[in-house]
Amino acid sequence: MLWPFNHFRKPRLAPAGTIEAIYGMIVTQAREPIFYRDLGVPDTVNGRFDLLLLHLWLLLRRLRTVVQGGAELSQALFDRFCEDMDDNLREMGVGDQTVPKRMRAFGEAFYGRVQAYDQAIAAGTEALAQAICKNILNGSGLDQARRLAAYAEVADADLGQAGDSALLQDSFRFPAPLREDETS
Repeated sequence: MLWPFNHFRKPRLAPAGTIEAIYGMIVTQAREPIFYRDLGVPDTVNGRFDLLLLHLWLLLRRLRTVVQGGAELSQALFDRFCEDMDDNLREMGVGDQTVPKRMRAFGEAFYGRVQAYDQAIAAGTEALAQAICKNILNGSGLDQARRLAAYAEVADADLGQAGDSALLQDSFRFPAPLREDETS
């Protein structure tokens, strides 16, 4: 059934399939075992959430520079992220009364990390490693945080080299996570 007021909404530039494909790439990359096995990310709900946020931030950061369609795709990806978090909370048995509070906490975590990572990446690798150590590794494992920061900088550079149309049409890839011998 069509909602009678849909004609008042601004049409989405990115098709739903593209949004799903891109969000799926973010989730898939955030689930790479090397992050948990070798880079010290806790293999917990919070650890997975934080790694998902890191990858979402990397892509949204690049989309800020896409003039035609970047803002719309960013919003669509953020909306999809929120849907995913809501669905996950409900699957974990969180009640209807509690979901809005938890979603507010997710939003605060997202915006806090975006601000921290934006400031840190502008300040350099060590600042980014410190931010990652604090937000993803719970304040310990600075060497592993440096490796994650090096990976994030490579991913940021790769996304920066991807053309705007590649980003808008899900034809880009995240780099492989760096092995220990690649970060020295």
